[in-house]
Amino acid sequence: MTETLEHPITDREALPVELVDDAGHAIGTCPVSQAHQAPGQLHRAFSVLLFDDTGRVLLQQRAAVKTRFPSQWANTCCGHPAPGEPVAAAAAVRLAEEMGLATTLAEVGVYRYHAEDATTGRVEFEWDHVLVGLLSAGSPHPNPDEVADYAWIQPEALRDAMADDPDAYTPWLAGVLEVAERALTER
Repeated sequence: MTETLEHPITDREALPVELVDDAGHAIGTCPVSQAHQAPGQLHRAFSVLLFDDTGRVLLQQRAAVKTRFPSQWANTCCGHPAPGEPVAAAAAVRLAEEMGLATTLAEVGVYRYHAEDATTGRVEFEWDHVLVGLLSAGSPHPNPDEVADYAWIQPEALRDAMADDPDAYTPWLAGVLEVAERALTER
């Protein structure tokens, strides 16, 4: 008897991440869980921001079961490419897995950050490739194992909301938004 799963069960914490140096060059690998133990190890990641035709950005509220920054609002999706995997390819796969969406993505910059999650004790220390895309058709179909909710919001309103209630948002969201907007205005 052969079984197929629509969403294969994966222990994402056991997957390898690519460790990088201060210039973003690969220097090794370790499991996701190890990279996120205090004090954290600098590793390659990506953050996707999708915009619509009116300039709104698509956010997701991270599922409560996430090991880092659960239930906080974040960019459209994020993750880690496998060692040696092209970032845009990994981001496209993760966008489909988390939000049920597909669109062309373009890398627009890197945001490096370090953030400690006081709730879980985990650490984010990432060389974060920022990718943007336009969603002109279709709507999100989030995976409930990954995403609690989603919302479209104008960037100006998002900045105001983050200033009013910073604990509701992931610590990387403001920096990722800044990299994306700077790149989009320079086009």
